[in-house]
Amino acid sequence: MKEDSRQQVKIPASFTAASANQLCSQLDSIFNYLHRRKGFNGTVLVTKYDQVMYKGAFGYADFYRKDTLTTQTAFQLASVSKQFTAMAIMMLKEQDKLDYDDSVQQYVPNFPYKGITIRQLLTHRSGLPNYTYFSDELWSDRKIALTNQDVLNLMSVHQPKVFYKPNTHFDYSNTGYALLATVVEEASGVPFATFLQEQIFEPLQMENTFTFHELAARTGRVATGHNRNRQMRTSDYLDTVLGDKGLYSTVEDLYKWDQALYTQKLVKRETLEEAFAGTGMKDKKNEDYGYGWRIGQVGSGDTIVYHGGLWHGYTTYLLRNQKDHSAIIVLSNLPNGSLTYLKDLRQFLYPAKSDNIARHEDRKSEAASGRL
Repeated sequence: MKEDSRQQVKIPASFTAASANQLCSQLDSIFNYLHRRKGFNGTVLVTKYDQVMYKGAFGYADFYRKDTLTTQTAFQLASVSKQFTAMAIMMLKEQDKLDYDDSVQQYVPNFPYKGITIRQLLTHRSGLPNYTYFSDELWSDRKIALTNQDVLNLMSVHQPKVFYKPNTHFDYSNTGYALLATVVEEASGVPFATFLQEQIFEPLQMENTFTFHELAARTGRVATGHNRNRQMRTSDYLDTVLGDKGLYSTVEDLYKWDQALYTQKLVKRETLEEAFAGTGMKDKKNEDYGYGWRIGQVGSGDTIVYHGGLWHGYTTYLLRNQKDHSAIIVLSNLPNGSLTYLKDLRQFLYPAKSDNIARHEDRKSEAASGRL
């Protein structure tokens, strides 16, 4: 493990105990409103200047059993899993076991598409078809769980048509991250799940973070995925593919993960900065993509890195703002649209300068009228 050398952030004089308490109260009101009026069911943790401003749990881990959620309940992370896959690749890069511009064939000889590199898989610029679609056509027995090796075999035998030539378009690819998990195995010599456990989860003391394969053996709290009608979602043959999804974690463990990214416990700072730099080529949302992270801006003008996820009854979201060392972590097991209000939460936490001026003028007016 590398020397910690934690990245520091200056706390402004305006951030006082009173303002922190006010922010906590406001966040509590926001999430209670989302729970009562919009049906939000899940857990949340919000930080600022590395401090937990608010954490809470709303609703049930299982609607049938009425098992109450806690902030230590684990949820399927869906595509928020991708940042851990990317970290595994970055760690192996630092260990000189791979290079970003290596071809996939160097690690997976029977991979049938030439000219695709690890970097292109990381940044969704491989042009590969989505395995969650072509497997529906090519995997005949849905009662048999699909593995990462099975995905590779299907591609090798059937060679489904690519969407684009490599490095010509951004095209979000679950296939790319499933292949990255295979690359991790080949480069490290250990199963992907073992690498994550030994190299990331254990060093960071993420005790409630694990892969889908360990789900049945877990004795702690795990949230059940539901459909929007609160009926339980069952796992299917696609759940066993890792890399693009398949991790379970809690808001408290994800806070440990967020905090570790301000240190050099896993990789050097310059390695992580490259992961947050992006390709310079924007997508339709005018956002970039780094290594396992979307890169965008909030109303305040700050650059943020974030990722969302949606899979089999789970909706997840993790945002980091390095300018003020803040984070928004939200995990839900009821995909009823309630998380569409996250954009309002972003606007509240990172208001545009014009909004800040308007708030200041409102407060001056209220003070003059004796309402403050």
